[in-house]
This record gives sequence, C-alpha cells and structure tokens, in this order.
Amino acid sequence: TLSQAPLAFRAGAAGMVALFRFGVAVMIGLSPLEEEDLLAQLRSRITGPRARADDETANLQIAPDGDEPVEAGGPIHIKNLSPERFLVVADALAKSVALTRDEREVNRVFDVIEPFALQLAESGRPPFSRAAMLKLIGQALLAQHRVSGRVAVEEKPDVLWDRPDLERLYARLEDEYELKERAGTLKRKLEVIVETAHALTDIIDANRATRLEATVAILIVAELLVSLIEIVLAWHGK
Repeated sequence: TLSQAPLAFRAGAAGMVALFRFGVAVMIGLSPLEEEDLLAQLRSRITGPRARADDETANLQIAPDGDEPVEAGGPIHIKNLSPERFLVVADALAKSVALTRDEREVNRVFDVIEPFALQLAESGRPPFSRAAMLKLIGQALLAQHRVSGRVAVEEKPDVLWDRPDLERLYARLEDEYELKERAGTLKRKLEVIVETAHALTDIIDANRATRLEATVAILIVAELLVSLIEIVLAWHGK
C-alpha cells in the first residue's frame, strides 16, 4: 500500500493504482490485460455502478533535470515516477474525470428544465407535477453534494502536506485541466437549477393553495344554501 487516502497500491508487473471514493480509478504502468483484470476485481466492490464510464488518458515523460512543466495538450513532465508524484498526478486526473461526469449530468438536468420553463412562458401555467419537480431538485442536490463534498475539487491532495515541493506540479496540473474554473462553472449551474426548481415548486404550491381556497369557498356556499333550505322548509312547516 502506497497511500490510505486515496487508497493507492502497486499492481501488475510495474504499475501503480489509486482508487478515489467518488468512483475513479487511476492506473499507470499496467498493460491492457492487467487493467482489465484489475477492473474485473473491482466490480464486485462497487456500489451504484454507472451505465456509462468516463476515462481520460495522460502521457507522462520522465525528465530528471527538468522543471516539471505541463504542456498544453502535451505530456506531463516529471522528474521521476515516485509514489508521491503519482498521487499528485492521479488526484488531478481523477478530479477531471469526475468533473466531466458531473458536467454531463448537470447538462442533462438543464435539458429537463428548459421545456418546463418554455411551456410555462407560453401557457402561463405549470404543465408538470410536483413529484417531477422534487425529483429535479433531488438530482441537482445530489450533483451539488458530489462536487462540493465527495470530489472536493478545490482541496489539495493530502500528499502535499508531506511534500510541499510538489505544490508547483499540482498547480500546473490544476491549470492544465482547469479544475477550479470548471468547478466554479458547475456550481453556478447548480445554483441556477436549484433556484429554478424552487421557483417552479412555489408556483405549484400557489396553484394548489388557490384550488384549496376555492374548494373551501364552495363548501361554505353549499353549507349556507343547505341552511337556507332548512330554514325555508321549517318556515313552511309552520
């Protein structure tokens, strides 16, 4: 074992693997067969598997005398393939993959909201049920929890506490994959989704309250009519 958080260990003939609790595995130095074998072993330990898997590939170039630059769209230069450097690179790659997944899910929620808002603008009435809107809010909150809680994009990897000399490498990786910018955009989208869903739910509640008030008014009128009929019948009975 190379690390506990994330869980990292050696695998294959000369490879390393890091497993992140938000559902990402980062592998280096494994052959395709070794990768498939590892993933097959992990499947029995996975909860809530997704129908679609996301992946990202990065090329590492060993440059002992270099300054560990990260070229835009090019290889990642590192002085050596130490476990600490692997954990730094793995953290950036894992967050990038997780952001890609969450970006797709948030865009899917936007695709659901848009026709709702369009019909509301055209008809002036909410053409949807409260249950559907609550489901929409739940999807937004779940994505928000993943981004801010489990993935924690803005937090640095724990290995930097013991190896502050690797902070420059992580900062370059963070800039290359635009982790902070993507996380900020994602959070703003989530805020729009939650605010929109709450507004639509308030409209549904207002319509329900209006119908309830109308029902109460009808019952009161009906009760008055019954009382008047009883009074009239009683008067004629005399």
